[in-house]
Amino acid sequence: MSDTEDIFARFPQRIGVSSQPGAKTYTVMPEFYAVHGRQPGSPAPSAVHLFNEGAIGVFKGSPDQDIRRSASDKISPVYSLVPGGSPAVPTGLVFIRFADGVAVEQRTEEIKHAGYEVAESLAYAPNAAWLRARSGSIPDALAGRDTLEKIADVESVEPQMLMEATRR
Repeated sequence: MSDTEDIFARFPQRIGVSSQPGAKTYTVMPEFYAVHGRQPGSPAPSAVHLFNEGAIGVFKGSPDQDIRRSASDKISPVYSLVPGGSPAVPTGLVFIRFADGVAVEQRTEEIKHAGYEVAESLAYAPNAAWLRARSGSIPDALAGRDTLEKIADVESVEPQMLMEATRR
């Protein structure tokens, strides 16, 4: 097992784009890693992609020992959308949508029991919200999606993945 695989052992190798049947999947790109929590706008000459105004940098190769020591909780794998091939980075947020007429507020106890908290409520969609793992961990946010899907009236659970914009 390589050091990179060890760092990413808590991350899933595959992630469904959504909980809907037949959805595309994200698959780990072992030749890349992402560093989260960078100072926005700070130089990153070796980055192959920058997301969120530079707060997340994508780099080729494996993180060196200095990065592992200083940012081990801020390193994630980079995924590729299959089919499509676009690199994607998890943010640690998960979008949940309940059936029409079921407000997120009605299910906060179940959400909490699943290990999540509401990160952002949506005034225009009271049946949907952005969630984060209560631990604050990106791997926990990705791994607990199955538990969220079992909550009554859930229609969709999707991880937030940042990708480069593409033209149509």
